Amino acid sequence: MTRSRSPSRRYVLASLGTAIGAVAAGCIGTGGLDGEPRYEDGTVGERNASNVSNRSATEMATAEALAEREPSDAVTPLETLSLTDHEFVVEDGYLGSTVQGHVENTGSDRIQLVEVRTRVYDAAGNALGRYLASIGDLEGGETWAFQVIVLESPADVADYDITVLGTPA
Repeated sequence: MTRSRSPSRRYVLASLGTAIGAVAAGCIGTGGLDGEPRYEDGTVGERNASNVSNRSATEMATAEALAEREPSDAVTPLETLSLTDHEFVVEDGYLGSTVQGHVENTGSDRIQLVEVRTRVYDAAGNALGRYLASIGDLEGGETWAFQVIVLESPADVADYDITVLGTPA
């Protein structure tokens, strides 16, 4: 006896439920059904490498303690989260290399967790590292000023890309 290969009613309903859940979670629109984020390019800009100082050992220890490097598995692309601006900024002291900007929750519902992910590259296009910043409870209509601490020396960073993800409440 040969079994039919047509999908069962249970399979069709389960698939439909998964698709509806993905839409409700905001996976469709900015990243697609697979939930993969879409990164946008950032530029580091021209700077005189002789004017850029590296962190001291103490400053580097502080930066390493504060830099976020482990992304959350609970976040996904959301249509209501918008990167309104971002730039590579070199700060004095322990901060050193950073990516700073603003994320806006353009929706009316609270976002439980918001995460900005940044990947930095050298002049040859080689990945140097991945860094992030996160915040909990971004209300609808609110804007968050984020700062991502990058542990690479400012002279080594030639390029970066960035995305924003979230978890709906």
